[in-house]
Amino acid sequence: MTSEPSVTRVGINAIGRRHQERSRDGDTGILIEGTSVRTANVTSERKRILTGIRPTGPLHLGHYAGALENWVKLQSEYDCYFLIADYQVSEYAHDLARVRNAVWEVTLDWLAAGLDPDSGSFVVESLVPEHAELTTWLAWVLPVGMLERNPTLKAEMEALEYPTDGKTKEKAVPVAFYIYPVMQVANILLPRANLVPVGADQLPHIELARETARRFNRAFKPIFPEPEALVGRVPRLVGTDGNAKMSKSRGNTIDLKDSAETVAKKVRTMYGGPPRRATEPGKVEENPIFAYLEAFDRDTARVRDLKEHYERKGVSNKELRNRLTSVLNELLEPMRQRRAKYEGNMPLVREALEHGTGRGRAIAKETMAMVRDALNLNYLR
Repeated sequence: MTSEPSVTRVGINAIGRRHQERSRDGDTGILIEGTSVRTANVTSERKRILTGIRPTGPLHLGHYAGALENWVKLQSEYDCYFLIADYQVSEYAHDLARVRNAVWEVTLDWLAAGLDPDSGSFVVESLVPEHAELTTWLAWVLPVGMLERNPTLKAEMEALEYPTDGKTKEKAVPVAFYIYPVMQVANILLPRANLVPVGADQLPHIELARETARRFNRAFKPIFPEPEALVGRVPRLVGTDGNAKMSKSRGNTIDLKDSAETVAKKVRTMYGGPPRRATEPGKVEENPIFAYLEAFDRDTARVRDLKEHYERKGVSNKELRNRLTSVLNELLEPMRQRRAKYEGNMPLVREALEHGTGRGRAIAKETMAMVRDALNLNYLR
């Protein structure tokens, strides 16, 4: 059992300063510790963070608002490990070329968003075999019932077996889907992470990691900290079709690498709430365009004014979409430029993965030596 960390306000270094004005209150997110909620803070010593993304394609605004914006701020204050979870994409087992390409897409998007491979470590999951080893040992202490109660796992399995978008073919649920939650716990515990920045839908995984750490520490030796969840400023961004979640599989995303023209086209066709005339008042909560403006428009006074006019006199969706297009392209243009720079120098991208994975493996070996000792598995010693 680890002791409670002391806390102070998060500072923003030069890397994160360009994003500072985007946060309403200067904080980096909401920290979920057990059932309590408090502002994320930084301790006097560098705590360790583990967070990651499955490589299924290019990243989108939902990833940025829910994760990347936060990661950029945290990378100078914490010892950060950013994981590309390529073990956890079994639904693309028939298309491994896509997964391989997505590893590079994710890395480029991370660099474009402002993640610095000198401040944090970019780790490819499958290149650190200790992830698989720890998954096996942790499976000893996790009952199946705990996995079956996980709402995220249940939803993902249901979506695989009974897709609702009318385009995706039904698939049998692979055994890997039951392994994923255990592997995600191993991802978190292997670097002995103190904090895990996640989307709101991933909170059950963090609680599972905390419970697993408690069980292992009680049964064997106190090796693992109980990780805490850090939810981004925008826990979830709706899709451009008005669906509750922006998702690559639904085709309702605005990608970080999209050109200015592509962004404009996607915003033009974006769902703007129930049909109404331009001069007819509407409800802000029914129009997803406002969710995007609240998330990305730095001129909060302008957004507030638009909302008031929308509800009192009406504002045309054309005006809202024009505003959003301008806001998004202002946000994405620096990312496009950084991405182009790295695309023109792929050896730098490879180096970021190689060095980060090396650092991740060094920590993994250290942890597994502790685990084997705790389990008394050093048979030949």
